[in-house]
Amino acid sequence: MTFHGILVALGLALALPAAAGKQVHSFQRIQLTPEFWAEGAHFADFNRDGHQDVAYGPFWFEGPRFTQRQEYRPATVSFTTKAADGSAKTIPGYEGALGTKNAYSDCFFIWTGDLNADGWPDILIVGIPGEQGWWFENPQGKPGHWKKHLVLDVVDNESPEYRDLDGDGKPELVCNHKGFFGYAKPDPTDPTAPWKFTAISPDNKYHRFTHGLGVGDVNGDGRMDLLESNGWWEQPASLTGAPIWKHHPFVFCPPTDPGVPVGGAQMFAYDVNGDGLNDVITAIACHGYGLAWYEQTRTGSEISFKQHLFVNRRPDENRHGVAFSQPHALELVDMDGDGLKDLVTGKRFWAHGPDGDPDPNGTPVLYWFKLARGPDGSVDWLPNLVDRASGVGTQVVVGDLNGDGRTDIVVGNKRGAFVFLQEVRAVGQAGRSPSRPTVSQVDLPVE
Repeated sequence: MTFHGILVALGLALALPAAAGKQVHSFQRIQLTPEFWAEGAHFADFNRDGHQDVAYGPFWFEGPRFTQRQEYRPATVSFTTKAADGSAKTIPGYEGALGTKNAYSDCFFIWTGDLNADGWPDILIVGIPGEQGWWFENPQGKPGHWKKHLVLDVVDNESPEYRDLDGDGKPELVCNHKGFFGYAKPDPTDPTAPWKFTAISPDNKYHRFTHGLGVGDVNGDGRMDLLESNGWWEQPASLTGAPIWKHHPFVFCPPTDPGVPVGGAQMFAYDVNGDGLNDVITAIACHGYGLAWYEQTRTGSEISFKQHLFVNRRPDENRHGVAFSQPHALELVDMDGDGLKDLVTGKRFWAHGPDGDPDPNGTPVLYWFKLARGPDGSVDWLPNLVDRASGVGTQVVVGDLNGDGRTDIVVGNKRGAFVFLQEVRAVGQAGRSPSRPTVSQVDLPVE
């Protein structure tokens, strides 16, 4: 396997009954590199050639083939391991699946956007919780490393967000910072200056490895609220004077296993069952087991939630027989164009290494769960296997990479970087087209 070559298209299809008029969604799998440089990846047209490129660690890979990579910041890290013949072998990147021990990269999250309004997309990265955040300025096609600018001296939380929280039409870095929940945004008069952090909570001494965070309108007032594992913070009508937001306690992520960190990953507010109230979707324990949606209930003006667990510890505990540990990255997006948002997630490979967390060496699966609403008001999440040899990192990113109008998936983790391009084909009366194998016909190796 080459480091930068495109791997064979796998054609993993939906495990849905064949019927006339149905469509099968499969994915072409492209591994950009097996080297471990980051726990996430993102995309943008960095060279403005009309094709989306992928940023992963210190590199960006040129679309549409992703076989050529460019180094936008120094890539000097390597590790040494023993080859099969006992000789020492030096491998670029941090030690992950290509080694035998655990290491942590300097990039846990990566986002893209035009941060200085010059028309060229830049790169924003956040390292391991407790470290700094930086953005790298696109040199507009000029060679060499990109100029580095400090965003925030400390970025805490294991699921920070880059979304519009305050309603100004521009994304903010939503995170914990030195004990507070809040958000950071740039100085509009000087985009190269460090960003200003605004607290929305008291100093509750939140740990840098706090788990669970999201942005969404919980109460339907049109303003984004901040979700966390132990409740939600209601955005006030005015942000003048940087007020403390009202906290509504609710334990979305109850403790599961002894020794497993408490808390979820990304969190979403979305009307799952179509009753007009936004529910909450998250992982129960991103280092353990469980995916759930929390149905919003109201008694007068009081908001509460009812848990609906749809992925459990064991396959026999849910109707679809799917179970995997460490769902440390989630994204909510309409994958099949039916107007309902679906959940993309999977197993994080080696969050704490080969000996840490439940089932650390389990199959690194990647799924999308189709949201299905029944005529009786019921809800189901239909699991669709995308891959069995990648998983997720602390981040999974979705979007249209090749301009065909379909939603694709980008993953970066300790197994490398991957692109999954969605393909759709019709299913006739006779069943599935034999031109591509289905999930049941494919047994992918865990490489």
